[in-house]
Amino acid sequence: MGDTAKAVLDIACSNGLKGVLVALTQDLQSKFGELAINYGSTKQLSESVKPATDVVIMSDAAIDGLIAAGMLASQRLDIARSRIGLAVRKGAPHPDISTLPALITTLRNAKSISRSRQGISGLHIAGELVRLGLADELGPKFKAYDGYAAQACANGETDIAIQQISELAPVPGLDIVGPLPDEVQKITIFSAGLGAQSQHHATAIAFVDFLKSKSAEPTLRANGLEPA
Repeated sequence: MGDTAKAVLDIACSNGLKGVLVALTQDLQSKFGELAINYGSTKQLSESVKPATDVVIMSDAAIDGLIAAGMLASQRLDIARSRIGLAVRKGAPHPDISTLPALITTLRNAKSISRSRQGISGLHIAGELVRLGLADELGPKFKAYDGYAAQACANGETDIAIQQISELAPVPGLDIVGPLPDEVQKITIFSAGLGAQSQHHATAIAFVDFLKSKSAEPTLRANGLEPA
């Protein structure tokens, strides 16, 4: 089947941009019809993407890897930059995270901290604890979740959530304290790739172009992202 005005697009999207797509659902459906969207961590999606998937949105490095493997067409389209942030339950005091020592003190004072299990932010912060020699001391405080780290904090199950700001922003019941200090920060570029065997190539390009357009920029920023 070739492109049609209302082709059903098969989309795999990182949780990092889930809030953006959810917020833009009405606009996207009016432009592109029904959408079949599968959300997950970059790692999860990398293992499940098929060449016929129309649009894949995840980290730039993962997109490059799928292009090299022949799963995606040879064009990477950068959409947004994302920082890792720290959030607390709405109304809770905002701890000091303005410097690395202040952040470490905040983590030491917390009873429990949620992070993503397989997402970029969760794997990064786990690696940073090792690099800083704090894994043994602080590691036991961390609880790893699949797609639930922010909500766990909002529900009061953890004191702090550390995750992509774009994943914290859409969750009711959270206050975002701010981005992590530069010494432990990781800026992720979320990019799109088009399935090597997509049957809706032109529509898929139009979909990505809309996410990169000026009209989508306010939604990106509202979800803690910067246009790439």
